[in-house]
Amino acid sequence: MKQRVVVLGAGFGGLELTTILSETLGDQIDLILIDKSDHFYFGFSKLEVMFGRQSADAVRIAYRNIVKPGVRFCQEAITEIDPEKRRVTTDAATYDADVLVVALGADYDLAATPGLIEGGNEFYSFAGAERLKKVLPGFTKGHAIVGVTSAPFKCPPAPSEAALLLHDHLSERGVRDACQISVVMPFGTPIPPAPAASKALLAAFAERGIAFVPDRLVSALDPIRSVAILDDQSEMPYDLFLGVPKHRVPDVVEASGMTENGWVPVDRTNLKTRFPNVYAIGDVTSVGGPKAGVFAEGAARVAAASVIAEIQGGAQPSGYEGAGSCYVEYGAGLVGRVDVNFFSGPTPTGSFTEPSHDLVSEKQHFGASRRARWFGV
Repeated sequence: MKQRVVVLGAGFGGLELTTILSETLGDQIDLILIDKSDHFYFGFSKLEVMFGRQSADAVRIAYRNIVKPGVRFCQEAITEIDPEKRRVTTDAATYDADVLVVALGADYDLAATPGLIEGGNEFYSFAGAERLKKVLPGFTKGHAIVGVTSAPFKCPPAPSEAALLLHDHLSERGVRDACQISVVMPFGTPIPPAPAASKALLAAFAERGIAFVPDRLVSALDPIRSVAILDDQSEMPYDLFLGVPKHRVPDVVEASGMTENGWVPVDRTNLKTRFPNVYAIGDVTSVGGPKAGVFAEGAARVAAASVIAEIQGGAQPSGYEGAGSCYVEYGAGLVGRVDVNFFSGPTPTGSFTEPSHDLVSEKQHFGASRRARWFGV
């Protein structure tokens, strides 16, 4: 009888794991990939949409393009996860799994930051990016704050990217001189594991007149006074607020009993949870390291190797290293790259490749290669 593998979530982690298992095991398994959406998009495409560089339709990739041996995609909303029985209930069916993989990412809790819904904007969801595309043209003067409200959060370079691209956007419209831009982040530098990248970003901020406010979170907004209240109770007036909302596991994961301290703990050597034959990968876990697609992809490779070893027999993987590369938009049509490794040594390490036009092409290839690998388009 075929082993049934049920994968919850079709983001970077779920797509990469599904692809590897299909390539290696093919029709030997019955793999069911479940996601509530009908399409995928790369995280970096939200900035493209927000600043009008691409349309929303141009960056969406339909899940119906997934045609792989042994794989069925089901567009369904997950309503219950029973990790002990490895049983998943959706709004359409119930699935019993021999192997269950939870790759549902992190959700956003806007209500956790008082005033954010009433007096601010967020650019981490696709809907938020689409909304800001309409809001930004109306901003012609005043103070724009790009502010982080909670940690951990996905893609640590994204607030810096948003500020630099906002500078370009306002400059192109001829209103930059009438505007201030500030970035509020909970770190002492923009990308702590990569000092050279942080130095370059701080230099880019200084050159463009962007204020960097380190070691602070935005704890609330006062929409009536148009003031952002930081976690030390200091205040910053604003006319436009672009927020990074609090991240949390999806409600259905929290209700499953899999979480500890808000996230799903896993064994770093194989990404297994405490429940037999139940794995968790990506942003939903507390494995450590950044919450970003490329790291979920790396975790998926380790989990897939473990699943294959269990099914075929063989050695378990050596473990998840937390290694990955992030492309960073520096504005002015340039992209830099940060390469980090969190777990192979005693402390996280990072290197930096200076912004260039060549890296613009490399970033485009990064997206195109995964589009082809996962979707065949």
